Amino acid sequence: MRLLVVEDEEDLVDALRVGLVRAGYAVDVAYDAPSAHEKLLINTYDLALLDLNLPGGDGFQLCRTVRAAGQGMRIIMVTARDRLDDRVRGLDEGADDYLVKPFAFPELLARVRALLRRDAGGGTSVIEVGGLRIDTARLEVSLDGRSLALTPKEYGVLHYLMTRPGHVVSSEELLEHVWDEHTDPFTSTVRVTVGNLRRKLQEEGLIETVISRGYRLKEPS
Repeated sequence: MRLLVVEDEEDLVDALRVGLVRAGYAVDVAYDAPSAHEKLLINTYDLALLDLNLPGGDGFQLCRTVRAAGQGMRIIMVTARDRLDDRVRGLDEGADDYLVKPFAFPELLARVRALLRRDAGGGTSVIEVGGLRIDTARLEVSLDGRSLALTPKEYGVLHYLMTRPGHVVSSEELLEHVWDEHTDPFTSTVRVTVGNLRRKLQEEGLIETVISRGYRLKEPS
């Protein structure tokens, strides 16, 4: 899943990026409101972590703009503003959650997972499709009880496909949701990653190629 961190504190941004990437997410960063707005227009994100006090704008306004544009991505406001009226306003402006600084990173991760589960239709951190099982809290993957050691991108691709079993997912969609903005859109990285993932799964046909359209995770019969 692809996240946008909108925050002007560079040390915090660096810490968040490291932790979120280790947790299996693709992460883009904006240090001010104008650059955040530009990235939101160009890229597709699953979730944004949004500070309120930003150079060149206001987090509330940015949230309103996102919702007015009909973007359905999840938003967590992460801010030092802890007054009740700020929390109420943030949720009323369209945020899905509101987290006050300072915070514990494991709690932030849990809130991110909880919001992304809503879109995937899951109630827990565990996703199962047939014999495939992903524990998004522990970053553990198994197939028929056999543990799989996946790279972050292999994990990201499998996670995305498992939230859409039976649906065809294009290479462009995988690039938008599993890789960050620094990836060359003309690269063969998706094809290579899917090929490596298939070899690790060791089960023929589990991830199907739909010619000229993309990839599909086979639904259990």
